[in-house]
Amino acid sequence: MPATSKAQQKAAGAALSAKRGETKKSELQGASKGMYESMSEKQLEEFAETKRKGLPEKKSKD
Repeated sequence: MPATSKAQQKAAGAALSAKRGETKKSELQGASKGMYESMSEKQLEEFAETKRKGLPEKKSKD
């Protein structure tokens, strides 16, 4: 499942970095912290690899 906004894609990238041990878990904030705890590395990869072109900055509330 691809990310639906640039913010979601960035948060997934930060969480993925922490999952891989490239950054510290303690440096995560907000959505990336929740994503780290609730998503697998494969799921995070799918969100993080989403192309940003054409995505809104933030997800609109429906």
